[in-house]
Amino acid sequence: MLAQEIIRAKRDGHALNEAQIQNFVRGLVDGSWSEGQVAALGMAVFLRGMGRDEAVVLTRAMMNSGRVMRWPDMPGPVLDKHSSGGVGDKVSLMLAPMVAACGGYVPMIAGRGLGHTGGTVDKLEAIPGYRVTPPPEDFDRIVRTLGCAIIGQTGDLAPADKRFYATRDVTATVESVPLITASILSKKLAAGLEGLAMDIKCGNGAFCDTREMAQELAESIVAVGSGAGLKVRALITDMNEVLGFDAGNAIEIRETIAYLRGEAREPRLHEVTLALCAEMLVLGGLATDTAAARIKLQAALDSGAAAEKFAKMVAALGGPVDLMDKPDNYLAKASVILPVPASRAGFLQSVSTRDIGLAVVELGGGRRQASDSIDMSVGFSNFRHLGDQLAAGEPIAMVHAADQAAAERAVAVVQKACLLSDEAVAATPIVMGVVG
Repeated sequence: MLAQEIIRAKRDGHALNEAQIQNFVRGLVDGSWSEGQVAALGMAVFLRGMGRDEAVVLTRAMMNSGRVMRWPDMPGPVLDKHSSGGVGDKVSLMLAPMVAACGGYVPMIAGRGLGHTGGTVDKLEAIPGYRVTPPPEDFDRIVRTLGCAIIGQTGDLAPADKRFYATRDVTATVESVPLITASILSKKLAAGLEGLAMDIKCGNGAFCDTREMAQELAESIVAVGSGAGLKVRALITDMNEVLGFDAGNAIEIRETIAYLRGEAREPRLHEVTLALCAEMLVLGGLATDTAAARIKLQAALDSGAAAEKFAKMVAALGGPVDLMDKPDNYLAKASVILPVPASRAGFLQSVSTRDIGLAVVELGGGRRQASDSIDMSVGFSNFRHLGDQLAAGEPIAMVHAADQAAAERAVAVVQKACLLSDEAVAATPIVMGVVG
């Protein structure tokens, strides 16, 4: 079977059969498909699309292109969550221990920052000693004994997707709903999950900047996941402002600790975390409905059980045993902290959230290239939210920077990104829709 004939079939708008898709995925792994051929098929799919059945076959083939985790004799359901990415999105850090405290098992394999969005693995690396790539046997043991472990992606899970995504990234074919769907689900299926909650971010700080695109991606992931044998529910959630109070690696770990300890729970962050956790408990049969799930989850927070799970996970993966009690002893602090004064009195009407994410990167808290190192201390804290009323000069946020010049540049970016008006704006629900 010739690669060029498979490319020709998709170029001409035909559905690919299982043999053709399997040939492509084998070629991704063994190198029998050249970079030019991989790029050509990616562009053909981008332009011609891919049906649900094709996407299911591609997902399963990429899942089986490497190691597939198995969790035999697990005493509870194996569950996970995935987000399409946002600014200040630290939900995974709270969610995994919360679900574990309610009887779920969460083998979370997370990613690094991409573009203007932060990455869970980068945030965890702000914790001294935390191992994001433990040996497989350690990962298995920690998940089984504690109920959760959050680690980085490994090369032996869905290697076909890794190569295909790298090619798509440099050939302007990332924004293909069926290919995004297959990329996400192949890795999640390879992790041996029984249920998956998807968080599709929608807004000016998200990959899906329109409700229509978010709905299309949510429906695709639910349909293809179901076709591949995985129970999936997708929430479409608002990303038109920073999620929570903070954005930046060590800063978000501090916010996570404060959240789990009950010291500060920003309402929108709390709502989206509870909503995703509740879907996971229902998918895993740990609650009859989301209302019952929320009661269990709140009890896990209030009792300190979720905080204890997080503390034990951090220690098991090499981090400090007393991080929860003494975070300032371990988490990096910026040299310069400056307020971002409101340029006028008024209500915070809109935020260009993507620009805030890019400002974190400019401060050194993200990567322009994969080889870049990260300054864990920088970012923003105490961000105000849409609808908040501010006096002239009152801080919109606090900038954490390595030096005065960088801090002043970030102040100017935030001031430009935040629009104040005389009229109060109505609050947008954080959960905009549910699919599945």
